[in-house]
Amino acid sequence: MLKRLKASLLALCMLATAPAATGQQQPGFNPIEAAKNGWSMEQGRSASWYLAQHKRLANAIAALQPQKNGVIDAYVVSIGLDSDPVFRREAGEAVKVLARRYGAAGHSIFLASGADDQGTGTPQGSPTNLATALAAVAAKMNLKEDVLILFATTHGDPNSGLAYRDGDKGYGAIAPSRLANLLDDLGFERRMILLSACYSGVFLPLLSNENSIIVTAAASNRTSFGCAPGNDWTFFGDALINHGLRKAQPFEKATEEAIALIAQWEKSQELLASRPQTFVGEKANVWLAPLEARVPKTETPKVGKPAIESF
Repeated sequence: MLKRLKASLLALCMLATAPAATGQQQPGFNPIEAAKNGWSMEQGRSASWYLAQHKRLANAIAALQPQKNGVIDAYVVSIGLDSDPVFRREAGEAVKVLARRYGAAGHSIFLASGADDQGTGTPQGSPTNLATALAAVAAKMNLKEDVLILFATTHGDPNSGLAYRDGDKGYGAIAPSRLANLLDDLGFERRMILLSACYSGVFLPLLSNENSIIVTAAASNRTSFGCAPGNDWTFFGDALINHGLRKAQPFEKATEEAIALIAQWEKSQELLASRPQTFVGEKANVWLAPLEARVPKTETPKVGKPAIESF
């Protein structure tokens, strides 16, 4: 996984500094600094591809239902930022589990890099589409009352944050400062952020506030596991989404179960502990408790091959 990530980041840098059509270099380009602005670069895509993407995202936004006054509504955005199939599978199941758990039918958007190759009609999971989707959700919500639930899965880097890769057609990243600024600028005060990526603990300091809940797959200096392209789940996604949050148990218990499972799996494979991180703001229970009170009483069946069996 680390070799693939390094190769992707190297390719990102090479693309960013390659000669342009005029034969001129792009002096002074810093991909880490660019990532702070949700930077991405696309190449080799046709105009019709961009039009199709525009229509897909427009359709997903149009399907969003308005919130109900006096009710704490949850809106779910789930994104696979890398075109390796494991991230598409994980984000696709996560949006189903989270929408069911928190009553977000009609309040959800699913984005996935590489999904267009599957003929599903899913909008591309890119930094730009994520920003647009979040802006659309903010416009539908009562930002003082409702809750954003964001699940993101991809490779990660301790400097540039969440990696974006669209096969050999696009590269980019979303740094912690970019995601924090995006959420703050759109007015998301109440938010649950679930990040499935190596080094995702780097996001915690900038995303934390008194109304936030944050769970990351790893500490800021640790990798996470299970992201081989052929897998159905990463360790984090399997443990938290496929196990913990499917059950009619409190969020705290679900995260405790997930962290214990991850530790067990890592120990069995003699892996360096990823050390998932959890933060719960002091006012988060004001919105979490009403959402948890509406959690369905029945558990849904697990799907896919267990992450530990695919490792």
